[in-house]
Amino acid sequence: MHEDGNSESRRSNFGGFSASWLGRKSSGMKPASTEPFWKGIVKSLGLVFGDIGTSPIYTLTVIFALTKPTPDNVMGILSLVFWTMTILVTAEYAWLAMSLGRKGEGGTIVLREILVRLLKPGRKMAFVTFLSYVGVSLLLGDGVITPAISILSAVEGMILIPGLESLHQGALILIAAVIAVLLFIFQHRGTDRMAGAFGPIMVLWFLSLAVSGVVSVVTHDPGVVKAVSPLYALRFMMENGFSSFFVLSEVILCATGGEALYADMGHLGRKPIIRAWSFVFFALVINYLGQGAYVVSHGGGKNLLFGMVQEMAPSLYIPFLILTIVATVIASQAMISGVFSVVYQGITTRMMPLLKVDYTSSHLKSQIYIGSVNWMLLVAVICIMLIFRRSENLAAAYGLAVTGTMTLTGIMITMIYRRTTRKWKVPFAVLVTAVDIVFLAACLNKIPHGGYWSIILAAIPFAVILIWTRGQRALYRALRPLDLDTFLVSYGQIYHKSSNIPGTALFFTREKEVVPPYVVHNIISSNIIYQRNIFVSIVRTDEPFGVKYKLTEQLGPGLDALEVLAGYKEIIDLEKLLKKSGIQEKVIFYGIEDIVTNNVVWRLFSFIKRQTPNFVKFYKLPPSKLHGVVTRVEM
Repeated sequence: MHEDGNSESRRSNFGGFSASWLGRKSSGMKPASTEPFWKGIVKSLGLVFGDIGTSPIYTLTVIFALTKPTPDNVMGILSLVFWTMTILVTAEYAWLAMSLGRKGEGGTIVLREILVRLLKPGRKMAFVTFLSYVGVSLLLGDGVITPAISILSAVEGMILIPGLESLHQGALILIAAVIAVLLFIFQHRGTDRMAGAFGPIMVLWFLSLAVSGVVSVVTHDPGVVKAVSPLYALRFMMENGFSSFFVLSEVILCATGGEALYADMGHLGRKPIIRAWSFVFFALVINYLGQGAYVVSHGGGKNLLFGMVQEMAPSLYIPFLILTIVATVIASQAMISGVFSVVYQGITTRMMPLLKVDYTSSHLKSQIYIGSVNWMLLVAVICIMLIFRRSENLAAAYGLAVTGTMTLTGIMITMIYRRTTRKWKVPFAVLVTAVDIVFLAACLNKIPHGGYWSIILAAIPFAVILIWTRGQRALYRALRPLDLDTFLVSYGQIYHKSSNIPGTALFFTREKEVVPPYVVHNIISSNIIYQRNIFVSIVRTDEPFGVKYKLTEQLGPGLDALEVLAGYKEIIDLEKLLKKSGIQEKVIFYGIEDIVTNNVVWRLFSFIKRQTPNFVKFYKLPPSKLHGVVTRVEM
């Protein structure tokens, strides 16, 4: 068994971002342990905290559009915001989730792989698989709403520029749509060159948030710092009764993007992200306090952050607005790259259909671009902008997917800690999960007000995942593959009797011991047999990285087998592995299934399968050598 020495250097990279969200995103840079102290923090700011870092643009504005901004309410809301970030981001992700990983990787799929090793096959295993499907689907749905609300909320700040107060909302939507189109168009070129600038820009963004917050607190109401006491949150909940429960559905906006801490752990490492979170947490808290102080002295407004900055530094407002738009673009880029990452992991773990994958960097081979996903995301983002029109309307729908993801994470980490030696963390995990469930229940109130779009956007990939995974299993059963020993009896007779074709032929199989029908048809029925025939099987392991391969010779006369074991995040250079194994193929055979069925679900599966490239094309093998063999299958 050989191990590919380049497996560490080819860790999955997607658009220059760390890719683990439930997928989200890696960038092919050096492991975090080798990064200088400050460099790791700056990279984390650019690649991890874009989403949660742009939440101050709309969070308190949305809350105080629904809640009367009395001094008591302001203090209660600020306290809720502080403790929401503390419990759901710091405790759940920075402490509990980031203590779990596989080779330093994090994310929903990693949690599933950890649980797969801890659980016995059965109902619990099926439950965990179901949770992972839901988690991935929610993330993909969130990949539509996040760019839409981030870019639109930033562009809406233009109406505070003197002379642009009367700018029509339609014009703002058009500007936001143009920015989104440009962002998605440039995806196919890759972002590795620009990624180096993301960190410094986000450092400037968080410094701006912190400074503006400090100035506002000192200028308007220093007493708001007392809101860090949980007593104000408890008092607000008790005094406002059931209505305060629904306020939680807007408070959760301050924690959106918190899941990126864990999802991106694989690239940047746990320590740099936690160090960066300390800085981000301070900047966000002080800015929220500053906005709260501004509300106490001025009352609610169209946009609290923009109003606060414009009042304290009118001459700096336009540069701040430009910085805001750039920050939201970076946040959107991180989400897009995360979607590419999750889809790629879904493909390699056979959770999702195969899609055409392009590599966007000549020196970072693992940076990828998935065109079909990119354009579907763009269409969905623009449609969402047109449907909701305003960021506050989008905020009414935002949060349901996030709380769903957090709840699933809480359940899975609780299940893991129950089965490890760190059982003392179980009570904390249960407490955090209970808080997640409360927020999720509060967000259910958003369903009639546009929250159903989160469900629709997540339901589409969820349906595809279910149809694809069940269809693949049913197809495998319907194909009725032959066991190797039975195949070898007929193969040996034909090999010695036939005049074999000179050269080497490759046959792709799922596993060495099982021979698919197309191979039987090709060799046994059609007597198409080469001097050297090699079964090639690629098996994805439950580890994120690592490539091992083994060439087994003489399974039969002129018959060998090449087995490749690869981590589910690895990008395999199959041509390179073939050359390393001394294989110079003349032709590559693969199976194509012609599905015949009256079942509606299997018809959908057949349609999806016809629209996606065959798996051999996924590995970028020479087209001139590929020969598909059609097998008719009844399902």
